[in-house]
Order: sequence, then structure tokens, then C-alpha cells
Amino acid sequence: MSSLSSTVQDVFNEPGCGKNQGKSEKERKKGCTKQLQPGAAAGGCAFDGAKIALQPVTDVAHLVHGPIACEGNGWDNRGAKSSGSMLYRTGFTTDINETDVIFGGEKRLFKAIREVIEKYDPPAVFVYQTCIPALTGDDIDAVCKAAREKFGKPVIPINAPGFVGSKNLGNKLAGEALLAHVIGTEEPEYTTPYDINIIGEYNLSGELWQIKPLLDELGIRILACISGDARYSEIAQAHRARAAMMVCSKAMINVARKMEERYGIPFFEGSFYGIGDMSESLREIARLLIERGADAELMTRTEALIAREEAAAWEAITPYKAALDGKRVLLITGGVKSWSVVAALQEIGMEVVGTSTKKSTAEDKQRLKEIMGEDAHMFDELAPREMYKILKEARADIMLSGGRSQFVALKAKMPWMDVNQEKHHAYAGYVGMVAMVKEMHKALFSPIWAQVRMAAPWESQALTLDSLDLDRPIAGTPASVAPAPTGGRVEAA
Repeated sequence: MSSLSSTVQDVFNEPGCGKNQGKSEKERKKGCTKQLQPGAAAGGCAFDGAKIALQPVTDVAHLVHGPIACEGNGWDNRGAKSSGSMLYRTGFTTDINETDVIFGGEKRLFKAIREVIEKYDPPAVFVYQTCIPALTGDDIDAVCKAAREKFGKPVIPINAPGFVGSKNLGNKLAGEALLAHVIGTEEPEYTTPYDINIIGEYNLSGELWQIKPLLDELGIRILACISGDARYSEIAQAHRARAAMMVCSKAMINVARKMEERYGIPFFEGSFYGIGDMSESLREIARLLIERGADAELMTRTEALIAREEAAAWEAITPYKAALDGKRVLLITGGVKSWSVVAALQEIGMEVVGTSTKKSTAEDKQRLKEIMGEDAHMFDELAPREMYKILKEARADIMLSGGRSQFVALKAKMPWMDVNQEKHHAYAGYVGMVAMVKEMHKALFSPIWAQVRMAAPWESQALTLDSLDLDRPIAGTPASVAPAPTGGRVEAA
């Protein structure tokens, strides 16, 4: 665990984080995350963060060394899409038991790696450490090294047991594993001045595919996406890119920053959500590539594409804009979405009455203040009772959140739309913004809300004994049966 501790401390001391640099050396060593309390991992532990960051690598076998529940609870919980191999959707686990806890699970892990390689022949195996084998002392680094030498395949240890910290820390530890064992281990067949990396994009609901056609039209090649719809070899060759864009806020800032240090790849942080942010991201990609040797005409082509796509997007949005203008939104999400979705909503005239920042970094919060003003309503923690109160008191017209919060909105009989990782619609880029507007319009103006808010028939008027005609025969009563004159007894005529 000593090597894991040093890796965690290295991740905490992140030069790419401006807030971190403002701390004293003692404060930096403490890290930038609160230690988890029992039960606090419900929002995602370090293992969960590492798994969701790397599982979108589609052709790799993802093997979880631990109890089966660790794999069962974390499997495919993001809806990342693949254009090729589906191996990433197969769950592999060593399913350790009491005997492994007592005598060690290293032999079991080695046998599992061998079985996966023999049956599936993946280009690589990612082995994830979990809490129990980490506490009992299983050395997955040594097992992976032995398996690598035995089978001649990359077997990559992902040291991120859940107890070391939060999901965000797990994202970074996953990035450290890529930097240590994957990136720079292969060479591409050829390179161009238009090769880029996209870091922190997971292709949720196929969002990367809304961006890639635009880059293809500009002649820009995504050398590696880390890690949405990625192949192992693409990530291994990522060190030959000319520029990089970091999408998911600071989740993998360590990857972007260290690749800049080691390989001279400049990066910027941007967003694919919203028309304005999408355009700015394209401009910044073009600018960085021109600085690295691409022709200056790239910017001209980029501006022409932006003008065309913005015009088409606004034309598609116009029929909905009047209906959505001024509608109030409660946004319960985190990370990059805490500010990028806000910017997208404000573009179409909607008002964000509050946004959660539970999983957001200091940089995310600062961007929110820049977008919404100093009076921005940001919630680190918003209890379901408070969400319900905001909606029930009609302080918001719709709630945008993940699936965990949907029942609060439904109980308040208010519209809700999924914008988190489990969503079934892609909202990135220009066409994604149009899709988001259409889905919000559907949610807000669905006739179901008027129906569920109506009083039930038995609540529409007070029923009393005096208002009932007890002598009137019940509809549908056979002619041979008459109501009893007294009591509840009925006699045949």
C-alpha cells in the first residue's frame, strides 16, 4: 500500500489546479477530498470512479479483483456506447470468498487472468483492486507483472480500492495507471499535424459521435479519446497527439498535465454542451493545432463550419424558444455539467434557480459564478426534502438531474428530465443542444402533468350520508333484488 499512498499524495499535489497551488505544503499533503465516512460511499468510491473512467475502453477485459458485489454494483452504470468491440460490457470478477480472505487471493487472480486471456484474447486486461484484497495484502502489481511475462499481453493493475477516497480521486488514480502502464507504449502507423486527444469524454449515450463528424469535416483526427469508445492501442499511442482537450472538468487533469510535461502536448478545458461553448471549443482546438504546425486555413474552415452549424441549430430551436423562455430549472448534477448545462440553458432564455455542486471542483464553482453571477444558488448538499419543497412551492418549472432524484420530482408532480450518465439521449454539440431543447419541451408540456394534478373523483366533492339517496336502487341491481328497507340485509322479492 506504500506505493498507493505515494500515488495518492502525488495526485493531491496537482500543479494543474490553481486552488491547490494557493495552499500551504501541509494543506496540499492533506489532499483535496474529505475522508469518506461509513455509508458516504453511496455517491461513489475510488474504485467506482476508476471503473467508470476506464470501462469505456471497449476492447479491454475489465477484471475486478474482489467480491462479486463490487463488480455487480459498478458494472456498466454509465451507458457508454461502442462503435466496435462489446467486450467491455462483459463483467469479469474473481469473486473472492472467505478462503481467499484467509489464505490470500493472488493465485485466484492469476488463474482468472489466464482464463480471460484464453477465452477472449483481449489486447489487454485491466485488473481493478478493491477494498478487501487491498486490506488483506494481495499484491495485484506483482500478479499483473507475472501474468504479463507469462502470457505476453499487457495486464494493467488499477490500484484504486474504494476506501482511499472519493469517486473523483478514483478517476485520477485510473489516469495514473494509464500514464504508468499504457500511454506511450505503442507507436501509431502515421501522424498528422491535426491529431488531437480528448480527455475525460466517455461517449455517454453516444455523445462523442455528435462531435466526431464535425472534427472529421475539418480534417482533425481524434488520435485517442480517453476513454469514450476507445481502443487500447489508441490510448497507448496517445502521446503522439499535437493538442488535447479536457472535457470532464478536473477529473483527469493529472493525465492532461503530465502528458503536456512529458510529451509537450498543450491542452485546454472546454465543453461540448451548448451552442456557444461548442463553438469556442472548436476554435480553441483549431488555435492549438495551428500553433503546433497545422495550416492557418484551419481557422477559416472552422469559422465557416461554426457559422453553418449555429445557424442550423438556432433555426431548429426557434419554434421551441418562445415556450421555454423564462422557464425556471432546478439542476441537480455535478462536475462539468454543473456549469456547462447552465450555460446551455441560459442560451435559450431559461432561468436556473439552483444547481448542485456536490461533485464539482473549485474551478467548476468559479465558472458557475462567472456564468450566473455572484448570487448564484449553489448547493453542496440538497436533501430530497429540500428538492421536494422547491418543486412543490413552484419555485422551479422542471428539474434536470440523474435517475436517483427523479422520484422526488414525480412525487411533487413536476416535470423531470434525465441529464446525467444514465440518460438515453445525447446532448453534446449542436445537434445535441437541439435534442435537449426538444426533450425539455416534451417534458414541460406533456398533458400528463395536468392530469396527475387534478383532484381524484372522490376528492372533487365531499360525500356525506345526507347527500346519498339510500333508497335508490344500485345501478345494475337485478330486478329480483331490491334494497333492504332497514339495515344491510337484502331479501329476495
